[in-house]
Amino acid sequence: MQVIGNLGKDCVTNTVNGKSVMNFNVAHTEKFKNNQGVQQDKTIWVECAYWSDRTAVAPYLKKGTQVYVEGSPEVKTYTKNDGTSGFSLSLRVLSVQLLGNKGDSNSSSGGGSDYNAVGNSNYQPNSNTNSYGAQGNSNVAASNEISEPVDDLPF
Repeated sequence: MQVIGNLGKDCVTNTVNGKSVMNFNVAHTEKFKNNQGVQQDKTIWVECAYWSDRTAVAPYLKKGTQVYVEGSPEVKTYTKNDGTSGFSLSLRVLSVQLLGNKGDSNSSSGGGSDYNAVGNSNYQPNSNTNSYGAQGNSNVAASNEISEPVDDLPF
């Protein structure tokens, strides 16, 4: 499952049974026209759990930040206070990519932000700094140094 949306609150990092988990929620909004042709918005909140020791991305997962999240969906059922059944959608995150902050010009044009953390790859805030913000050599090539197409697709 893939979700693009804005974080509803800051990420919270916890340790459970010796493993790190980053919890955050994403508001995914779909726009559509109803039967009368009036534009409508429908927002679905997705609770996300990212089990990873690579928690360097957590400080950048702030309320309002637009993200692309990919993972395995889980539907949970619960009993509401009135006795009826309720359902919630959660996502066991496999990868997260920061797209920008709400109001950034990049987020509406589809361009990405300098931040990227995907799966188990090495997290780099941008190509000129390491995850602690210090200047130094990075193992990420600059766009003008790439001489052949890079294909990350697993198929």
